[in-house]
Formats: sequence, C-alpha cells, structure tokens
Amino acid sequence: MAQAGRSQPEFRQLEAIADGVYVWLQPGGESGVSNAAVIVDDDGLTVIDTLMVRSQWEPFAEAVNNLGPPVRRCVLTHPHIDHVGGTKSFPHAAVYGSPYTSAVLDDEMPVDAYKAFMPAFADEFDDLVELGTRPVTHEVTGAAQPTPRVEVLPATGHTDGDLIVLIADADVCIAGDLCYFDVTPLAFQGDPRQWAEMLDAINDLADTIVPGHGPVGGEQKIRELQGYLRACVAANGEPGAIPAGPWDGWPERDQRDAINVERAHLLAHQRDEMPDAMARALGLEPGTPLYGQAGQSRPR
Repeated sequence: MAQAGRSQPEFRQLEAIADGVYVWLQPGGESGVSNAAVIVDDDGLTVIDTLMVRSQWEPFAEAVNNLGPPVRRCVLTHPHIDHVGGTKSFPHAAVYGSPYTSAVLDDEMPVDAYKAFMPAFADEFDDLVELGTRPVTHEVTGAAQPTPRVEVLPATGHTDGDLIVLIADADVCIAGDLCYFDVTPLAFQGDPRQWAEMLDAINDLADTIVPGHGPVGGEQKIRELQGYLRACVAANGEPGAIPAGPWDGWPERDQRDAINVERAHLLAHQRDEMPDAMARALGLEPGTPLYGQAGQSRPR
C-alpha cells in the first residue's frame, strides 16, 4: 500500500553488476531511500545493508531469498536507520557492524525524530519500532575477510563507524553512505573535510562503486561528491556560498546544504556538535548533543 505523502518508486529488482554481485537500487534519493547489495559466495549469501521500513525490506528480502542459497551474513555499513531497519528479515544471518553501529542498535529507537525527519514514512515507523532491529553479532574493529570474496574495511567521514565492502575479484566496492551519487549527502555526524579525503582511498579500491544512495558509478561520480563536500568546507558557514556545479540538480539541497555547511563550520572551530539545522529537522531543540540523542550513542 502506498504511504501518504510519498509516491511508490519504480519497480525494484536485484540487478547483477558483476559475477555473483547484485544491487538493489531505490530511485529518488530522498531521505529514507537507500541501496542494498548481495554477494554470492561458496557457502551462501552476504547481504550489505537491509533498507529501512517494511515496504522496502520485504520485497528486497523476498528477492534475496529467491536467489536460493541461504543468507549467512549481513554487513551494515553504518547505523543510520535507512540502512539497518530490515535486519530482522534475515533472522539466521550473522550481523557484522562497527562498534559504533553496535552501540546505536543497542540504544532505544528515536521514532519521533525519524517521523519528524522522514514524514513520508511516519506510518511505517510504528511498525518498525514494534518489530525492532537485530543487534550486531560480530563487531568489526579492523580489516576483516569473512569470506574468500568479501573484505570489510573500516572507514570514517560520514559517521564515526563506517564500513566499506570490497569484492576484489569483481572490481566492486560497496561504499555505503561514504558515497552519494547524484544525491545530496548528509554530514550531520560526519566531517566533510575528512570525508572528501576518504573518497580518494575509495576511488583507488575499485572501478565500480555502489553508493548508499543513487546510481552505481565510478571516479566521475566520486569527484563530483568530493567537489561538493569541499565546497561545503570552503563555504565558511554560509550555505549560499556553495558555487554552481554538478550538484545543482541533486535533491534536498536546501535542507542538506544548511546542515553540511554548518557541520563543517563547527568542526573548523573544534566544535563536535550537532548542527542546529539538523536538530530542527529532527524535531529537537537547537543545541541538542550530537551523541546520546536520537539514537546517536558514542561507540563503546
């Protein structure tokens, strides 16, 4: 059933982008709309991220199960709800995540903040709270290789606990929200300057990059994202100072420009704080702590 205030996306299906590597791309790019992926290995399947609400993860899980082999692992690239909401759709899989992701999933789900930030999905968040999410079963604290094909690498820039997944034999990197292609990124917990530098390392890993949001891309899309993040840093706290560029047509620019530029400005003044623009978007009071609110616990 279509949710009030949100049109249903075009038909979604698993798409093979390399031998035994499938992506599930959700078009649109608005808040709450993310991507996922599946890798086929000798012992079964590895799922990368699990989407957010039932209308998203239910068809994804059905398509994954129709591949045939059992789902052995879920790797969560970071703890934001649009990537972890569907973990219970794979009840028998090990769940890999950073200590940061583990801490957030152990915390109470801030449903009111989710509803304020993503009102198009408000009706489905009550179902998500009732269902809950699975905890991390395997914390990733360094480079790890859970299967012969799948390498999991810690990273940072979007959050304090990002993970990226490399399938070297297919020349594919699944970057989570360290890559937004043709979609405005969201850096309210990140460091735009550090994030832009991290993109150089991601670019060197593989020719094919699966982003957390937007279409599959490569170096050109990485450089566009990198240019936008550096423009946010150079804006010196003024969203209107971002120059024209490839990002001009990206969705949700007004709200996210304000958040990203404010975050970069705070960090430039050694203030690791939630931007007031993000607090307002979450329905919180300006000045709300970055950690310990809205499910954003510090890593243990």
